[in-house]
Formats: sequence, C-alpha cells, structure tokens
Amino acid sequence: MRTIDLRGRELSPADMLAAVPRATQARAEALDTAARLVDEVRDRGEGALREQAERFDRVLGHEVRVPESHLTEALASLDPAVREALEEAIRRVRLASAAQVPAAQSTTIGPGAVITQRWQPVHRVGVYIPGGKAMYPSSVVMNVVPAQVAGVQQIALASPPQADQGGRVHPTILAAAALLGVSEVYAMGGAGAIGAFAHGVPSLGLDPVDVVSGPGNNYVASAKRAVAGVVGTDSEAGATEILVVADAAADPGLIAADLVSQAEHDEQASAVLVTDSDRVAQEVLTEVRRLAGSTRHSARVEAALTGPQSAIVLVDDRAMAVAFSNAYAPEHLELHLADAEDAAAAFTSAGAVFVGDQTPVSLGDYMAGSNHVLPTGGQARYAPGLGAYTFLRPQQVVSYDRAALAAVREGVVALAETEVLPAHGAAIEARFTA
Repeated sequence: MRTIDLRGRELSPADMLAAVPRATQARAEALDTAARLVDEVRDRGEGALREQAERFDRVLGHEVRVPESHLTEALASLDPAVREALEEAIRRVRLASAAQVPAAQSTTIGPGAVITQRWQPVHRVGVYIPGGKAMYPSSVVMNVVPAQVAGVQQIALASPPQADQGGRVHPTILAAAALLGVSEVYAMGGAGAIGAFAHGVPSLGLDPVDVVSGPGNNYVASAKRAVAGVVGTDSEAGATEILVVADAAADPGLIAADLVSQAEHDEQASAVLVTDSDRVAQEVLTEVRRLAGSTRHSARVEAALTGPQSAIVLVDDRAMAVAFSNAYAPEHLELHLADAEDAAAAFTSAGAVFVGDQTPVSLGDYMAGSNHVLPTGGQARYAPGLGAYTFLRPQQVVSYDRAALAAVREGVVALAETEVLPAHGAAIEARFTA
C-alpha cells in the first residue's frame, strides 16, 4: 500500500478531494464499455445477451430465463447451515427495512384544505446479483427483502450464467431467490443484464422494470448510469471500498484484517487507512503484508492493495481525519477510535458507518441487519444506500373544498397574471362562474 502524507498542510475542500485515492481511469473506461453493452441489448435483445454470455462468461446455449425447476432443485440441495444463516439474515434485514417505510401524513393547510403525503411502491423491480469472482446469496437478501417490505408486486432477478454449472445461475443464488419467493430469474450478467431490465427482452418474456438495484463491478455501476432516465436506479454500487479511521489506541491486527477482507472482493477494491499515528500506520502495513500473502485470494488482494485506489493516509489530527473521510465519502467507514461512539456524529458522508473495533464491515455484509448495497465512488456525499425507500415514490395528494379554494382564489389569479399565464387564473374563475 502506498502512503499519502497530508501532515503539515492547509488543505481546502478542493485540495482534500484531489488527495482522495481513486481508480479514475478504470471508471472512465467502464462507462464507455457499459454504454455499448447496454445499447447492444436494447437494439438486439436476446441475441446480444447470448453473445455477451459467450464472450464474458464462456457460456453458450444456456437457458436465459431460468426454469422454476432449477430453483426448486437448488433449494432442496441447499446446505442446512447456509439456509439457516440466510433465514436469519432475512429476518434481520426485514426488521431494519420496515423502519424505512414512512407512514402517510396529512397536513391541514386551512379549513377544507388538506395535503396528504403518501409513499407508493413502484410496480416492478429488477435485481442484479453479481456472480463473477464470487457468488453472493447475501445480495439476494439485501435487494429482495427491502423491495418486498416496500410493497413491490413484481421482482425479477438476474445473475450471470456459470460455466462450471452448465450455464445455470449459481445454485446458492437460486436457493436464496426461492427462499424469498422470487420465481422470475434470468441467467444474464454484467452491463447487459442492466440493459435488459431497463429495455425489456420480449423473446424472454422480460418486461421493462421501473427500478434496477443491486451491486456489481464498475461496469455494472456504469450501466446504471447509462440507463438512468429510462428507469430508476439505486446508487451506483461499484467495486467495494473500505476506509478505516484509527487513532493510537487502535488494534493494527484488526484493521489489517478488515482491509484485507474487502480487498478480496475484486482487484478494483479500495482499502484506505486514515490515521494520525505513525506507529499504527507502520504496524498495519506489516500486518497487511502478512495477511495478504496467506489469504486464499492473495493475488486479487495484492492487486487491490497496490492499486492507485488504496493507501495509508497520514493526517495531523482528528479534525483532518474527519475532513478527509467526509471528502472521500466511502462506501464503508470503520471507526477504530477510543471514543468511537461519541466521534461518529462528525463523520457525515459514508454509505454505512461501523462504530468501534467490534463492528467490522464483514458483519454488515451478512448479519448486521443493515443493507450492504451502498454508494461507491464518492456518491455517499449525496446518495443513500439501498433500502425500502429505494422502491418508494413520495406522492402528494391534494384535497380542497370550494370554500378552501375561494380563500386562495385572488392569490392564484394574481400570481397567474404576474407570470402571464391567464388560463391558469381562468381555470380558478371557472369554478365561481354562476
């Protein structure tokens, strides 16, 4: 991991943003490629999906729309321990998601004038589950449960076909879908799958969706950008990020373990430590090197940790650490601080905040009850992670009686005339014409 030393410098917000480590070239290239793949599916449908499966997944002649028998078989053969873990994760995420559904509220503006704020679920959702370097049944839970809690009526799921499974979706993904009652499943991956959800594929019986959600690599995240405006999307949850803020009291071994845990996702994963302690920085670096060489995915971890997106950042003090973290706006933020509970309020920009050294990101990936589909690439400065609210539309219902309309009649007409929109005023006056 490289070191970025910010100590002794007066940094403006723009300077701080410029100091943030990002793999910007990889993201730019992904956007161009993803847009082309989405356009191919829009223009040529199933044929393009099959060509992309052969090119990227080494699969030919597979069943793109998954038969229900595949889901039934997968659930029947699921390891009981994995099923129990998934059921517990479902329970926890369902509880946390329920708190994200606002109750309808009515406001009386005046006698006979009421505005009701209600939240309507979208009708149809397309959920994407990655399946390249690993398979993620936990992501099935994280996407499907909030949609169900929101009241979505139709949920379609896509995950890449697996060459070692005869072109089928990974059976654990299928089993998780079956556990949640999702039967519309497609063996398609990457940017093409996002394009299929957005534009539909008639030959497969795949209707366009209203919202696309789900994590993935930079190509999947970029594909969401390419279809924005055609459908709604959640945040662009691309290659994973972890930022750890640590003080001199932190345990270097735990920090190193957490950095490596996220680096094993993908070569483009970002692992960043921010600290004002030279000793912690050096000991974490030593531990990272030791762990990276011995972990199962050592080559992937090494690529992620030595890439431009990963670094150890040295700062003068807590204030600079907070400023850097909020500029970075990480997907996952861990606080390894002696006063982590009290300090957490200052860290305002992050997809999810993990407070204290006993709350690792790995917990959030599976069993915390929080959602692990989170914004990456700095989007946590303005975008939320996935939740039931992702699938809800706030809607105002306006109800005025005649007396309430009469009370604002003159005001509406006056404003309409000021804006040179006389028909607006006329529409009000028509209701008072004898």
